[in-house]
Amino acid sequence: MPRWGMVIDLDRCTACQACVVACKAENNIPFSSPKEAGRRRIISWMRVLPMMEGEYPNLRERFIPRPCMHCDNPPCVKVCPVGATYKNKEGLIAQVYTQCIGCRYCTNNCPYTLKYFNWFRPEWPEEMENYLNPDVSIRSKGVVEKCTFCHHRLQKAREKARAENRELKEEDYIPACVQTCPTDAIYFGDLDDSKSKVAQLARSPRAFRLLEELGTEPKVYYLSEGEWHG
Repeated sequence: MPRWGMVIDLDRCTACQACVVACKAENNIPFSSPKEAGRRRIISWMRVLPMMEGEYPNLRERFIPRPCMHCDNPPCVKVCPVGATYKNKEGLIAQVYTQCIGCRYCTNNCPYTLKYFNWFRPEWPEEMENYLNPDVSIRSKGVVEKCTFCHHRLQKAREKARAENRELKEEDYIPACVQTCPTDAIYFGDLDDSKSKVAQLARSPRAFRLLEELGTEPKVYYLSEGEWHG
């Protein structure tokens, strides 16, 4: 059974936001009005966070793409009273939207602030409605949503492998952000496969995880800036 994870090379990331746009388009993430954006109610499953270092005028800006961490010890799962969020056998933190009651316990218990409450019924301009992804359900008003590592793509990859009478290959399942990144800064695969690229990079001296000291055991690794050894 694979344990899906991600590695993001910060030395390659240019903060172009292609991963953010791809995530929004792939997963039918609704727009937020300027008013709601002012209230910090923007829904964005993938975000690129800016980080400023140093003091003026010697400033340096760095960028960190941040999807859901899909923790092996997820604090969000422990507080959901209805089991709407859980960790499946492959390590993905799933979100059952039809079971969510909108209590937002999980959003408050996520130290990475990676879950978003859908305050309003999602809407798109009429011109865009025909471009919504039919493989992803439209979330109703009043539920919590988040990055799923494009789990629907895993389901389609499994169905294709079954139809072709073969085993699922790692390269069959690629999330939208990984596929779209123009600098190949994002890697995805099985962390338990010692031969996979993500498993090798996760053991790199450059590898680190966000808020690792909290014991959440995130499955998203970052490679610090420096010489790339790909």
